[in-house]
Amino acid sequence: MTNYVERAELQVADALAEFIETRALPGTGIDVADFWAGFSGIVHDLGPKNRALLAERASMQAKIDAWHVAHRAEDFDAAAYRAFLSEIGYLVPEGPDFEIETANVDPEIAQIPGPQLVVPIMNARFALNAANARWGSLYDAVYGTDVLGDLPAGKGYDTARGARVVAWAKSFMDDAMPLSGAKWADVDGINLDGDALTLTAGGNSVHLVDPAQYAGHATSDAGQRYLFKCSGSDVI
Repeated sequence: MTNYVERAELQVADALAEFIETRALPGTGIDVADFWAGFSGIVHDLGPKNRALLAERASMQAKIDAWHVAHRAEDFDAAAYRAFLSEIGYLVPEGPDFEIETANVDPEIAQIPGPQLVVPIMNARFALNAANARWGSLYDAVYGTDVLGDLPAGKGYDTARGARVVAWAKSFMDDAMPLSGAKWADVDGINLDGDALTLTAGGNSVHLVDPAQYAGHATSDAGQRYLFKCSGSDVI
């Protein structure tokens, strides 16, 4: 059973409150009391508006359902249906052209296209797909497009094409994130020493010419994924 604690006139699940206060906020410079006060203000301001919108949606859905029931024995009349939707406010006249300007948007959102911003964190495969969609998997991108000069054939995995992809990607990585004293094709081990990336080639330790290009890693059911920065972009 979920236990709740009171925060700024809100009933908050204790696990969520613990996460916010001990893991999410530390290091951000945001005071715990200020966070809950601000969040509470948003909830109390937008909560009633959201409930009103949900009630309007439910009302419209009931009218639409009733219309279909009333006309179920008739041939579908698109013009009549459109007129009905306009009558109940589901469809409204198109307004004039307009522009929207934004400010103070995090670079993570403003500069990097991200089709999958929200995924269930407990599903590792979904999280991996989201990472691929947001930052891009170099191997996936090369394999599935015409970067090599042709498109993949058939529905199964083509091992020959896979080998071409790996060779192309390693060459690309040599240009985009070069190693000191080795080529990426020579690398036979990638490991982590704390938060630092360590690589080996032929039994010898090698490293990135620019260590700052290593951006992080993630572990999932599909294995370890490493994130590198190159030419202003992020490539997994």
